[in-house]
Amino acid sequence: MKIRIRFFLVLGLTILVAAWKAHAQGSTVSGRVTGPDGNALPGVSIILKNTQRGTTSDADGRYSLPNVQATNGQPAVLTFSFIGYVSQDVTVGNRTTIDLTLQTDDRSLNEVVVVGYGTQRKIETTGSIASVKSTDLVQTPVANVAQGLQARVSGVQVTQNSGAPGGNVSVRIRGTNSINGNSEPLYIVDGIQISNSNPSDNVTTLSPLSTINPNDVESIEVLKDASATAIYGSRAANGVVLITTKRGRAGATRITYDGYYGVQKAAKTLPVLSAAEFGQLENEVFRNNFYQNPASLGEGVNWQNLIFRQAPIQSHQLSITGGSEKTQLSLSGNYFNQDGIIIASNFKRYSYRINVDHKINNRLKIGTSILGTYAINNGVPYGSTSLGDADVVSSSILGAALGAPPTLQPYRPDGSVFPFGEQANGQYREVTNPLGLAAVMNQTNIRRTLANFFADATLLKGLNYRASFNIDLQNSLRDTYSPRSIVSRTDLNDNSGSGSKINSNSTVLLHESILTYNTTLAERHSLKFTGVFATQSNLYNTNTINATGFPNDATGDEALQLALARTVNSYRSKEGLDSYLGRINYGYRDRYFLDLTARIDGSSKFGANHKYGFFPAIAGAWRIIDEPFLKNVNWLSDLKLRGSWGITGNAGGINPYQSLATVSSSGSDYQFNHTYLTGINPSGIANPDLRWEKSAQTDIGLDIGLLNNRLSFIVDVYQKTTRDLLYVRALPLSSGYATITGNFASLQNKGIELAANARILQGALKWDVSANATINRNKVLDLDGGTTQERFVTTYSILSVGQPLGLFKTYVFDGINQSGETILPGYDGRLGGHKLKDINGDGQITAADQVITGNPNPKLIFGFSTNLAYKNFDFSAFLSGSQGNDIYNQARFAFETPLGQRNLLKGVANRWSATNPNQEYASAAQGSRLPVSDRFVEDGSYLRCKNITLGYTLPQIKGIQRIRFYASVNNLFTITKYSGFDPEVNSYAGSNTVLGVDNLVYPPARSVLGGLQVTF
Repeated sequence: MKIRIRFFLVLGLTILVAAWKAHAQGSTVSGRVTGPDGNALPGVSIILKNTQRGTTSDADGRYSLPNVQATNGQPAVLTFSFIGYVSQDVTVGNRTTIDLTLQTDDRSLNEVVVVGYGTQRKIETTGSIASVKSTDLVQTPVANVAQGLQARVSGVQVTQNSGAPGGNVSVRIRGTNSINGNSEPLYIVDGIQISNSNPSDNVTTLSPLSTINPNDVESIEVLKDASATAIYGSRAANGVVLITTKRGRAGATRITYDGYYGVQKAAKTLPVLSAAEFGQLENEVFRNNFYQNPASLGEGVNWQNLIFRQAPIQSHQLSITGGSEKTQLSLSGNYFNQDGIIIASNFKRYSYRINVDHKINNRLKIGTSILGTYAINNGVPYGSTSLGDADVVSSSILGAALGAPPTLQPYRPDGSVFPFGEQANGQYREVTNPLGLAAVMNQTNIRRTLANFFADATLLKGLNYRASFNIDLQNSLRDTYSPRSIVSRTDLNDNSGSGSKINSNSTVLLHESILTYNTTLAERHSLKFTGVFATQSNLYNTNTINATGFPNDATGDEALQLALARTVNSYRSKEGLDSYLGRINYGYRDRYFLDLTARIDGSSKFGANHKYGFFPAIAGAWRIIDEPFLKNVNWLSDLKLRGSWGITGNAGGINPYQSLATVSSSGSDYQFNHTYLTGINPSGIANPDLRWEKSAQTDIGLDIGLLNNRLSFIVDVYQKTTRDLLYVRALPLSSGYATITGNFASLQNKGIELAANARILQGALKWDVSANATINRNKVLDLDGGTTQERFVTTYSILSVGQPLGLFKTYVFDGINQSGETILPGYDGRLGGHKLKDINGDGQITAADQVITGNPNPKLIFGFSTNLAYKNFDFSAFLSGSQGNDIYNQARFAFETPLGQRNLLKGVANRWSATNPNQEYASAAQGSRLPVSDRFVEDGSYLRCKNITLGYTLPQIKGIQRIRFYASVNNLFTITKYSGFDPEVNSYAGSNTVLGVDNLVYPPARSVLGGLQVTF
């Protein structure tokens, strides 16, 4: 009996232990997650609440999570979350299968947008802020983050100054805001502040933004009005672009590969004279019958075909994301390689990103963002800014290809480049073989690291402190070498062969202490206080070695000591910026909002009397849709009125030390006892009153949503006046100085921005479209305190008080001087040459006959995109355009001038002669120069299909969440009347005063590519 009792006791205990273990182990919960339309939602995060365990849904929306059990006596709860949908907590209980439908988040109310030093619900925003998704940013294969913004945001004009790999890009938010200064916006990448190229940079300068991998970007917010930008004070006059990179999320680890490979080619070539036509032209110019039988020469060499090529482009990225509720990690590595459509040009980038967030406890969180890049850019010469027509033929590879005589040969019999000076008895020594320019090395290597380290601490309920430490390290090495081998043997001398090394280092250190306090009073009033102290230090140095006269090309620029002549230069600068700022956000019933912002900045660059600047802003918003009188208006889903005013600053117009009396050794060599000595001379006059450029901006905006926000519209009207512009004014020579830098000029921008979005179809076939348009008008209000009303910046571009920036002022072309006509005095007119219109009727051609003949500022810029999806197929298209802007075609001026020794555009074959008295093209004449006239001012309006993409997502494959293939065509077509390579052009890069000039910059490519996206 005792044995039986013992047996049953042991058996019972065993059963209880087994049951307890089974209960402790928990059960496996699985199911399927769908959207409101019943379609599967892949990538939904499913987390067991209060634990670090979770998973994600697969391509069919299915998930499975083992060992789900209660913890600490609390029932098991699963949290389902997905971007764009309302998160849900579901109690498991005894269920092992949970199917769930996530509801679409009301984007107009609950979407969170990034603002200065924090985030806000979209409902709370009072300023003008636009967002761009990462999927839109990388829709086209871009090497530059700024390129992805083009035509996607109203009020933002992005000009691709150069189509070269890694090429120069100019961005203007609500117009140009400076004359001598930088008009590029401030870019902030995960809290790290960076700037784009300076306006003085050449169009061939590699854009600093090319060192940032666009595939790493999660979202971009563009802050446009003073309310949104005033929090950044002295650096925000040109707008702010906030770039947030991708971060890890709690849940199962995901590995994603995203890559594409494509082929690029030139979209257009320019027709030029054949060898037969060129020979006839040369005979007419020099009257020496150099070509005995021009008709026998045929077509000759097509130099454009020799410099243009079909070029590959590819990108490969591997990303890993995941983590627990305490620690989230996101890693990525990217390889990007783009060969240019012009031989010898290439841009290659290796980049990595590490984002880590760790929650130490409920009060303290730390994290870091590190972006590293190594970029290699091989450039070719293009886009000359010389006003002379000869320079474009000798220093630009495009100009050399257009002007190269088709009667000459590209290569020697041994395959080496054949200099023109060795051909045709030296007749074309002054013209350059374009293949020789391609042989000139121009390589820039850039190493860049952007790092942010932060700690977030909750001090009290609602009170939070964030300490942020940022660093931007950049080192660049530029190598150039022009070999002896491309010089004609008869022209070789002691200076032949030239090389240089330019090493630049930049270190930007920034610390920010951010204190925020959030509270709600009586469940009606919301208050948020933000206080920030920031201190920034910029250190820059460069060292340059130039050398000429190499014995051979064996070492290139790697042994500059072998050269006969060498010069050395070095430069170092340091500047500091201290900032104190505060912001108050108030809201009442989520219906009325008021924001107050104030910032004080102190910069070392300004005069002793004006180191500090004060930048305030005020903004308000009224959500009219929540008023009782609109309660029964069902078709209206959102209506918000916004208004703001504020002042922002700009310190980018000057370099350090401009407020001080400076000395220089430039041009100060003196000869004593037959020896040259370097002297120091005064070079800059002190100005203790040098101060900030300030922009005062007023904005009124209206947000409208219709039919449950299936249709939405945003309208903004703004006016921005910038005063105290940093400007160089001439001084009497008796002062001992030629100029002084001071705050003399002012200008104004005003405009209208329109944006529209429509979700047309939301069923099995999904279709949405979006469009935006911007009208901006700028005007110079003052140049130098009223002394100067107008001045020429180039021979055709002017600054004029009361007029837009960069207007073209030229003579008016009036046909060709015909036989028997009177040629007016005052210019180099000739029979068969250009005739100019006598505007004032005084019987002669003078400067008084020059009039405004063109405006490079567009009347309208716009963009349009559409997306369709049906089952596993997706399709998207994106168009952009500009309307009403003019271009001064400097290249056409050069290649319609029939002065000999260079090839010309095809139309010159129909030049004037006694038997062909046409009214367009001048007759041939040795050394002739055409006058600057409106003949070369052309309409630069265009409509461009930027991208068309067709994709297909494979049905679910076990172990793989998603596989998508796609094909994409970029720059498919451009509709324009412009005769040059491309209407989106400016040879003067980011200049604020010389706009819309085409002197043969690198044209954009048309590309076709295929891509693959896989998520495990």
